[in-house]
Amino acid sequence: MAGTGNEQARKVAEALAYTTGFGNEHSSEAVPGALPIGRNSPQRAPLGLYAEQLSGSAFTEPRDRNHRSWLYRIRPSAAHPPFVRTGQGALRSAPFTDCVPDPNRLRWNPLPEPAGPADFLDGLWTLGGNGDATQRTGMAVHLYCANTAMDRRVFSSADGELLIVPERGGLLLRTELGLLRAEPGEVALIPRGVRFRVELLDATARGYVCENYGRPFQLPDLGPIGANGLASARDFRAPVAAYEDVEGPVEVVNKFGGHLWTATYDHSPLDVVAWHGNHVPYVYDLRRFNVLGSISYDHPDPSIFTVLTSPSDTPGLAGVDFVVFAPRWLVGEDTFRPPYFHRNVMTEYMGLIEGAYDAKAEGFVPGGGSLHNMMSAHGPDRETFDRASAAELQPQKVDDGLAFMFETRWPLTLTEQARDAGHLQQGYDDVWQGLQRHFRP
Repeated sequence: MAGTGNEQARKVAEALAYTTGFGNEHSSEAVPGALPIGRNSPQRAPLGLYAEQLSGSAFTEPRDRNHRSWLYRIRPSAAHPPFVRTGQGALRSAPFTDCVPDPNRLRWNPLPEPAGPADFLDGLWTLGGNGDATQRTGMAVHLYCANTAMDRRVFSSADGELLIVPERGGLLLRTELGLLRAEPGEVALIPRGVRFRVELLDATARGYVCENYGRPFQLPDLGPIGANGLASARDFRAPVAAYEDVEGPVEVVNKFGGHLWTATYDHSPLDVVAWHGNHVPYVYDLRRFNVLGSISYDHPDPSIFTVLTSPSDTPGLAGVDFVVFAPRWLVGEDTFRPPYFHRNVMTEYMGLIEGAYDAKAEGFVPGGGSLHNMMSAHGPDRETFDRASAAELQPQKVDDGLAFMFETRWPLTLTEQARDAGHLQQGYDDVWQGLQRHFRP
């Protein structure tokens, strides 16, 4: 039965249509005439629908930061029974107080397979984070491993937006505003408060999630780069309206204030027939990232690989950046080409989607992750250093790996389950052992 469900989900995913553009004022209707013209909330909305605004920002925030969408739905969101607290499994939220921030360099193998049936929500496992979800500051790093679809169940986070990074197995995301397909090598973003259900395109699915409690992700400013480069706004794909007119019990799970709350509706809340606005989910193919770099010598800082950024109250200092190390050419003359040794005021959590990372010859595998908290010294391992120091500096194409980084302004505090995890690698520091003294005064 699972295989049949995966096949049906893949057929649906392969037939999807999208509208494109980042931050656009999109509009879409699944039934002609469902979207009112010339006003948002007419006395009687078309086709007997209910008009409802979903705000992702305060009403009075500046226009360039104002996020909202108008939804035209079969039943209003207000028509629901009370929510009650429910179990959270391995999902945790900020503030993280289980452990103290750890300056040691840490690395994990992939999240183990679930012992039994687990959907996307069941399969969420929190590594750690910072800030405070109730104060809309900071972020959390989650991993997921799922082997079944969410059945008559939907989820949303009032605490933050969810940036989903598949590493193994594709996802079909059924959201209030329509459907998205996200395969490994792509990322999907579900805005704060948007309800969605996850179906699997393959037998199992595994990946990473950044829950951003702060300001919504935006494209970084390009400064002296000019008008073009990095992630192009037109490569972001938003869904077209698609609704469910389903009666019967549906579990609606809401993450609120760091806890999970559940209510059983008598209908599916994914019943939006038409919508317009800019508070929308989207998907982006990381292989379309336009990598920029040096064509003379030295590396630019890895900030040049920023796909999305969540600004803080300090200009240039992000609450969290999402950075990708995509296929690229290395041509620097008299340059040590792997990422250099450094200590950073920002905290770096790195994951690997496929292949190998050019600064780590061994041990860093797809589905795994490493944490280098602020000012923790790191860089290439000994084997990579020795090889790169002696390499002939011909133009080199790096195309055998796809890695990413969640970079954040504050230390990332672990959960107890991450600190004590069986898949936490022991002896990660050993990769730097054997770096020899070469000083010759």
